[in-house]
Amino acid sequence: MAKKNIHGNRVAQNRKARRNYEIEDKFEAGIVLTGSEVKSLRGGRASITEAYAGEMNDELYLFNSYIPEYAPSGRFGHDAPRRPRKLLMHRREIAKLLGAVSREGMTLVPLSLYFNRRGIAKVELALGRGKHKADKRQTIKERDWKRRKARLMRGKDG
Repeated sequence: MAKKNIHGNRVAQNRKARRNYEIEDKFEAGIVLTGSEVKSLRGGRASITEAYAGEMNDELYLFNSYIPEYAPSGRFGHDAPRRPRKLLMHRREIAKLLGAVSREGMTLVPLSLYFNRRGIAKVELALGRGKHKADKRQTIKERDWKRRKARLMRGKDG
């Protein structure tokens, strides 16, 4: 039986996030978009590799995410492809995240941008701590060892 995709239709994924950050906790947030931005996302054109979430006017915003203009919208499309986009979460969750960011030196990193089963655009945010160069090397060593170990175990079985 095929494994069902939890996130529905994934539009963009931040692959560098797991390499550059030690992920502590994950959250799901809605995102405020204009009509032409939604059309552009449905076309699968977006990038969140350099994006991050932060505070602006006591609200949570997604900065530096790239959603290109939707060409058929003409002059009615959205203005700036990299404009800050408001994230929708409960007030308590926002306070918890912003507290962790300010006190503990954590970062809010978007992991993926997707449409849920109901067709609503969502962002999966992660609360992460930046890795140092040595931590990255250690992660690579562990991954290589697991891969090598799996090959050895398969060789013994077959």
